[in-house]
Amino acid sequence: MTTVFTHAVVPLALGLALGPQRVSGRLLAAGVLASVAPDFDVLGMHFFGLPYGHALGHRGASHSLLAAGLWAALAAWCWRALRGRSAAGVFGFVFVSMLSHPLLDMLTTGGMGVALWWPASDERLFAPWRFIHVSPMGVRQVWGGPLVPALLSELRWVWLPAFGLAGAVRIWSGLRPRALPHLPGHLEQAGHGGRTGGVGRLQRRHE
Repeated sequence: MTTVFTHAVVPLALGLALGPQRVSGRLLAAGVLASVAPDFDVLGMHFFGLPYGHALGHRGASHSLLAAGLWAALAAWCWRALRGRSAAGVFGFVFVSMLSHPLLDMLTTGGMGVALWWPASDERLFAPWRFIHVSPMGVRQVWGGPLVPALLSELRWVWLPAFGLAGAVRIWSGLRPRALPHLPGHLEQAGHGGRTGGVGRLQRRHE
């Protein structure tokens, strides 16, 4: 698994790229929650003794496309409360935020694969390339020595690319001419004024 900090990077970077007009504070919070929600499966392992490889164990059903779709559908149903611009927009933002979790886990160097296609298949999948240093599951282990190499790996492969791209998109969006949407109206007024001025000059020449 990657650390909880890194799973939250994806919705935060998306929020930065899209801007507060498209992603409200409430929607951003919902995206961050969705990005870490798949790891709630450790509660089942802790309280009910489910083994790691169980369908409801770690990286199981909660890491599937189905789980991301259901979570996003719930968010879309509450899109007004989340102050989204549309139900579809809220669905897409939350779906991508939650789906990013298993996709990042598939890039890690340890643990079992991800049950991405559950319940159609219980197969645990990894990406062809695995370059993110896996983070330990236990709290004591996470705050020990293994945390440092895991965070450095995530900084290199997730944080810097995600926020770099988001910042570039945000800057590009800010540089776009804001008057362009009103250009047809300006052209129409200019054309009308030009025609009027031309008629006036012709009349003066005729006189």
